[in-house]
Amino acid sequence: MSARVSGVMVAVGLLAVATQAQAGEVRVISAGAVKSIVSELAQAYEKETGNKVVMQFGPMGFVRQKLASDPADVVIMSDTVIEDTIAKGGVTAGSRTDIGRTGMGVGVRDGAPQPDISSVDAFKRALLEAKSIVYVDPASGATSGVHFASVLQKLGVAEAVKPKTTLVPGGYPAELVAKGEVDLVVHQISEIVPVKGVTLVGPLPKELQKLTIYSAGVAAKSTNADLARGFTTFLTRPAFRAKFAEAGLDYKE
Repeated sequence: MSARVSGVMVAVGLLAVATQAQAGEVRVISAGAVKSIVSELAQAYEKETGNKVVMQFGPMGFVRQKLASDPADVVIMSDTVIEDTIAKGGVTAGSRTDIGRTGMGVGVRDGAPQPDISSVDAFKRALLEAKSIVYVDPASGATSGVHFASVLQKLGVAEAVKPKTTLVPGGYPAELVAKGEVDLVVHQISEIVPVKGVTLVGPLPKELQKLTIYSAGVAAKSTNADLARGFTTFLTRPAFRAKFAEAGLDYKE
């Protein structure tokens, strides 16, 4: 082996070591409503930067709990919750970045008849006529579950639908609809759209709707705030806005 070739190989090896040493890890704790798009963009971020993204997703109660107990660099919460967390010192002031907005919607299995949900009365009838319903347990602290429980009370049908309702702790309740185990799901639109085998019927009537803005922020206990800010900036690139829209995170009333 010539000295020149040997030198090139050494240089390449040193570059690889240096690149590996410079690569960082971004620890993300996030609301489940943005799981599909954040997971996709995290892969693009890893490919572009060489940094690794470690993610945990769950309902809002889960996010609060994990932020308090686990290492974290970036947290993604609803706008109201992140403002409260900033006030309490859990998220760095001035680091909030809004990344998407979604509303509540109704989903049914692909090919199933789609109920009329165009008005409050029509939606109420759809709930009463559905054979089975699934949504996220409000006890989990999930934004959608807490809101829909209040909607059922407002409509006066909470007791009527209780026997045919399945509550799940989090994740994608629409998956039960896709499997044919439940007829109708009420959830964040951004958590209905990604589920194969489920058709989004549409948003809840305006009078019953809840618009939720999701925001990313730097965890106060982050050990690499610059890396965390870099990831949140990456998520908000204009080139990705169409992807957010496709994921149900560009909801407009």
